This record gives sequence, structure tokens and C-alpha cells, in this order.
Amino acid sequence: MAAAAFILTDVDAGVHSDRGEILPNQALRLSGSSQWSVRWKTLRGGVSEGVQVIEIDNGRMSLSVLPTRGMGIWKGRLGDLPLEWKSPVERPVHPAFVNLQDRGGLGWLHGFNELLCRCGLAFMGPPGEDQGENLTLHGRIANLPAHRVEVQIDTTGSGAIELIGVVDECSMFGPRWRLTSTLRLQAGSNVCSITDEVTNLGGQASELSLLYHINVGRPFLEPCATYAVPCRDIAPRDARAAQGIDACYVYGAPIAGFAEQAYYHVPLADSDGWSTAVLANSSNNAAFAVHFQTRQLPAFTVWKNTIAEDDGYVTGLEPGINFPNFRAFERKHGRLPIVKPGKSYKTELVLEVVDTEVAVRKLYDRVKAIQGPNEPIVHREPVAKYSPAGTK
Repeated sequence: MAAAAFILTDVDAGVHSDRGEILPNQALRLSGSSQWSVRWKTLRGGVSEGVQVIEIDNGRMSLSVLPTRGMGIWKGRLGDLPLEWKSPVERPVHPAFVNLQDRGGLGWLHGFNELLCRCGLAFMGPPGEDQGENLTLHGRIANLPAHRVEVQIDTTGSGAIELIGVVDECSMFGPRWRLTSTLRLQAGSNVCSITDEVTNLGGQASELSLLYHINVGRPFLEPCATYAVPCRDIAPRDARAAQGIDACYVYGAPIAGFAEQAYYHVPLADSDGWSTAVLANSSNNAAFAVHFQTRQLPAFTVWKNTIAEDDGYVTGLEPGINFPNFRAFERKHGRLPIVKPGKSYKTELVLEVVDTEVAVRKLYDRVKAIQGPNEPIVHREPVAKYSPAGTK
């Protein structure tokens, strides 16, 4: 697209803007809305010291992106609907204050509060030792700052605002990955598209892990809210999840001390390879949907964490290259793509938020159409090919 480009950060060129804004003017007009804006600032104080926040508002939907935290999306809004969850970690945490080795490799949780964060790239899933390497929870990419950040405003009439960030995950005697993420909002739209390209900068082929931890709270998550995703199989991750398999599609009220449950899905897709997961509130008049390209993201996980409100009442809708199991297990089952030197792996997903009964019904109709006449196979116990807890 023909666009006006604004460089916010370029480490190699010595460019960084702590604060600024891009607003409509005679040269920057977007079809679809005259109320759009892009604003950015650098937070000061506490564990947020030095975190860059970029808020993109297309006149209907706004999203706050954190280049300092791997281009994750902190929170957003569609009209009166907040797009977020209330994490015990209230503010964005600079990676300098996150020790991934803490709590036996669970230190990643010290910074976990985003609407969307990426898990990967060299590994993700639980901590442990694999091939002589100590792996920590969900990898490094969510705690690595972008070294280049650019905003592009379309000037040809399509109404697009794009935020492009480049993040390197590199190590001596280890993999060299480069994530180039493009977040795109159309003026006046209720959808956001994300296209990621992960490139192997190293001299040898490497395994890639990637999962999108998309975390949604109220007003979509509430007692009797439901989720739907077209799938061939659904299986509980472990014995704890198996306890809730009969009601896995329905959410309960917050319960203090609730132990999380996770369900693995093998998604179905339309003829173009796209699938849709929907989380709708109990009244079916508001929903959060994730559309994802299954040829790139063939695994889907639902994480249910209906714990007390103050402890992080949330659910995760999580498309991935692989399931969030230990890396050695995913390797054994052939779910880790091998990316050759100089080659890239592309992923595509779209977030959609709707606020009417008619729009919610259309999303559910899409799920039903993709599912077709065959019901998914519901496994009542963990399955060995999907989960280390499986025995059959």
C-alpha cells in the first residue's frame, strides 16, 4: 500500500521517540473514519519504567500495543466494551524486571497481563530440561523489546493503519530468530489483523514454537458465557481438565483457588484454511472472536482460569503452531516445524469484536458451517498424542 511512514524506533539509526501523536490532517485522510489517531508514550516509574505504549484508535476500536514486550497487545476497547482482563499484574512490566528463571522457571508470570502475548520462539510450554538446555515457561519473545517500530498510514483511500515491529530473539550457540509483526486496523472497523513473519537468521535449521496467548476477561467472560470452535477432536490436557470435560464449553463464576483447566482442539477450517473461535457472554449480545489460518496455526487451546476476580478471572483462546506442551513432547509428535537458514514461517490471525445479538449469531453460524454435519470427537481423558498425561 502507498503510505506515509513514521519511524518511532530504529536502534541501528539511533532513532527513538518517547512521546508523540499522528492525527488526521489534509495529507492524512482515511476512508471510514475521520476520528482516528495514533499516540505513543514511554511510561515512567515502578516496574513500568521505560515501557513504550502505542495506542491505535481507528475511530471505533482502539488497541494499546507494547513494543517493549514483544509487540504484545496490552488492552483495547470497542465502544463501551473493554478488551482486557484484570491480571494481578496491573501494569505493563519492563522485561528488565522479569527474571524468567524465577519460581523454578515460572518467572514469565511476573509480567503476564496482556490481551495478546506471544509464546515462543525457540520454545514454549512448561519449564524443564531438554537436550541439556533449561527451558523456562513460554519462552523469551514476550519479554524482548522491538528494535524497530514503524507506523504506516495509508494515503490511497483503503483506510488502513499499520504498526510494524521487529523483534530479535538471538543467542550465541543458539537459534537466531527475527519476528516481524504487522498489526493492521481499518478505519471504523471492529477487526484487527495480525500477520507475523518469523525468519531464521542463523546458519542451521531450527525448530520453531509459537502460540498466541489471547486472554479475555469481562464483559465477555462471565458465568454461563460459552465458547465455540469447529474441531475434529477435543481432549483435556490432564486429569484436572478431564473433570470438566462435560461442561468444557461453558464458564462458571469466579471461584477462589480454582485450578486451571486446558482443552486441546484439532480445529476444522473453511476451504481457504481459516477457522474461527468465539467467546460470547451469557446474553449472546457481545462476543470476542479469533479467526486464524490453520495451515499455519494447526493447534488450538482453550485455557479456563475462572479463579477469584482479584487473582485473574480469565480465559485464553490460543491458536498455535503446536500445543503448549514441553518441547521434547511436541518434537516427538512432529509438531515443531523446522525452518531452514534464511527462510521464514508466516502466521495470520484476525481479532473481531461484536456487540449485537445479530453479529454474535453470525459468528456462531460460521462456526456451525465449518463444523458441518459431523460432531467433534470428545475425548473424556487426556490423549497420548496430544498431551503427556495421556495413556491411550
